[in-house]
Amino acid sequence: MIAKTKEDFIGLKEIGEICGSIRDELVRYTKPGITTKELDEIAGEMFKKAGAESAPKGEYNFPGYTCISVNEEVAHGIPGERIILEGDLVNIDVSGSKNGYFADTGISFVVGEGEEILQKVCDIAKEAFDAGLKKAKVGAKKSALGKAVQNVAKQHGLTVIKNLTGHGVGRSIHEAPDHIFNYYSRWDDEILKDGMVIAFEPFISTFEEEVSQADDGWTFLTEDSFVAQYEHTIILTKEGPIITTL
Repeated sequence: MIAKTKEDFIGLKEIGEICGSIRDELVRYTKPGITTKELDEIAGEMFKKAGAESAPKGEYNFPGYTCISVNEEVAHGIPGERIILEGDLVNIDVSGSKNGYFADTGISFVVGEGEEILQKVCDIAKEAFDAGLKKAKVGAKKSALGKAVQNVAKQHGLTVIKNLTGHGVGRSIHEAPDHIFNYYSRWDDEILKDGMVIAFEPFISTFEEEVSQADDGWTFLTEDSFVAQYEHTIILTKEGPIITTL
């Protein structure tokens, strides 16, 4: 969407804050011994208390309030009886809606003490996001964000997942622009507009550049790589980007 009115900015910031607070609360509760379903139930209660709705459940009938992915699961993991263990690489992805406005945010992190490479991909995902954010300027080409992400990955001997992308958001969970690549494509020359709302989400990988979908029809998997994501919802303005999901 293109945010134009004061009401737009207020609504986008409100749902952004809700999704960000749920994300942070789930990260705090992610300890060895807890199941992904138990974490998801916390999110469900928080959505209800905030008068908001889970976007994946409400829009796509996803079997959970949030997407919780562990280790080989890169994205869209279904909450269930899987028990979180020390050293696991976990991704918490929260998207929701309230009063017709949507937000989307996610973060990957290591539970307790884990392999050094796991923390590295998480740190580089954040670094790649920050690099792309500097390119998120009104009038710039959308491809500049992907180029920044890919450059950061290469600098650290890592790569990006090419078949998972960012997207437009705001009045629905997925809308135009339908992709924000995490790599450079010279054909991707769409100009970023004032008020454009996007979910920017670098996926950094140790080796593989694509993920595959599991038989459950939802979960995206990696075969022999570690993958981390870092995502926020952003409103682009002439004064600079506004992150709604901090």
